[in-house]
Amino acid sequence: MSNQPALIKREIWEHRSIYITPAAIAIVMLLLALTGQVAISALGASVDLAMMGANELPPEAHKAMVTGFVAGLGSIFVVAMWILTIFYSLDSLYAERKDKSILFWRSLPVTDAETVVSKLLVAIIVIPLVTFVAIAVTQILSLIFASIWLNAEGGNAGLLIWQSLDLADIWGGTFIFIIALPIWLAPFVGWYLFVSAWAKRMPLLVAFLPYFILPMIEKIVFGTGFLADAFFERTASLPLFNIGDNTFAMFELEDMPFDENMISLLGIIDVGKFLSSPSLWAGLIVCGLFTTAAIYVRRYRDES
Repeated sequence: MSNQPALIKREIWEHRSIYITPAAIAIVMLLLALTGQVAISALGASVDLAMMGANELPPEAHKAMVTGFVAGLGSIFVVAMWILTIFYSLDSLYAERKDKSILFWRSLPVTDAETVVSKLLVAIIVIPLVTFVAIAVTQILSLIFASIWLNAEGGNAGLLIWQSLDLADIWGGTFIFIIALPIWLAPFVGWYLFVSAWAKRMPLLVAFLPYFILPMIEKIVFGTGFLADAFFERTASLPLFNIGDNTFAMFELEDMPFDENMISLLGIIDVGKFLSSPSLWAGLIVCGLFTTAAIYVRRYRDES
């Protein structure tokens, strides 16, 4: 483990998309927010009526709107995080074989297990942490921009935004979700690492073809759909919430009741349910098996 910090730094240095991607998304979203505010300002009287209506809403409604707006900003980051994780995992071991840099890294006093584990840690820990930072910065800047706009339009940003804002709750819920999601999807990450170490070419195609071919074969031969459920339903079902297992439940707050105790991201998260899920631990075992296979392939494959 003493080599892991240096190996992780190497991964961040070699794969700049780890921080460039969330930074680019943050910039685009902030620009869209500014553009939207300018466009809405042109509505004039309609904006004034909306301000008056918002001021008359109860505090619970203010909290629901602010929480939904701030939490919703993170949804695009989560989708981008998973896409980035897929491409990073598939490229991390394949690229070093393709450009023969693996011969140099093998000359260093670092084992194959340490190298592969560092890539796994980047995929399920570092990328989510960078994503969380980007989400938090985007949320703060968006709220500042919204406050300036509200005050310029004659609204009360203190009443409509800051009195109803609970950043500790929002960031706490977002952080747990951002960390839990890649852990839940760890078997896919392990599979991608194995494909990255094994595939001679086109790792993306090699990784995704089994998702479609194997369920079809199972359905034709056995008449069952176990693999289809394992492949497709796992991405849509995350046992982290007490309001259902929808993976993006925390970003879909429009149907939540105006109950102050319910308008809380931490309030809808059930960590005990997540940690006690047999599917979670089964997935981690599968991830471990695929990671071990990736280590074996990297160790004994002849790249000379």
